[in-house]
Amino acid sequence: MSGKDFPNATDETLVRAARRGDMGAFEELVARHRDKIFARAVSMMRNEDDAIDLSQEAWVKGWQRLKQFQFESSFATWMTRIVINLCLDQLRRQKRVRVESIEMLDEESGGVEKQMPVVTVNPTERLERNELRARIDLALAQLTDAHRTVLVLHEFERMEYKEISKAMDCSIGTVMSRLFYARRKMAALLVELKKEKL
Repeated sequence: MSGKDFPNATDETLVRAARRGDMGAFEELVARHRDKIFARAVSMMRNEDDAIDLSQEAWVKGWQRLKQFQFESSFATWMTRIVINLCLDQLRRQKRVRVESIEMLDEESGGVEKQMPVVTVNPTERLERNELRARIDLALAQLTDAHRTVLVLHEFERMEYKEISKAMDCSIGTVMSRLFYARRKMAALLVELKKEKL
């Protein structure tokens, strides 16, 4: 396959060419998916420098492990999982994963969350898409690393509780508790940000 064919080739065709050592085919894959991979790293790390380093490292690992790709998922999903795991490793290394005291109270009894008011929010009402995106980013930035990560993995990556529990090295109960708290916190933050805007 020549370089001229790359833009019209499927990801699968490009992966097979790259596995035969065709760096041009891999570069086309990078060009197609680098924005998504970088965006996922930013959403988890909240730091562009870290996100740049980790997304670059993900592409290096992707190239090195290409023969392990089984075509069971899309190439983009496979690469997203690689960058997620790198982000989780980095967060662990930095010992930045903090559990808020309210969650620790909650872990045993579930009592505190029951007393929290249910916040329903319709964030798209009277909002432009880019304004909403900015608000969601602001709200995500105010969550702890542990809460933000579980929210990103479940809501954006559609990962199951069991997968998240394995990736984050915690129990399924902890995943559920963090997700519940993160959703409540996000809803409350979006309401606050909406009021500030008015």
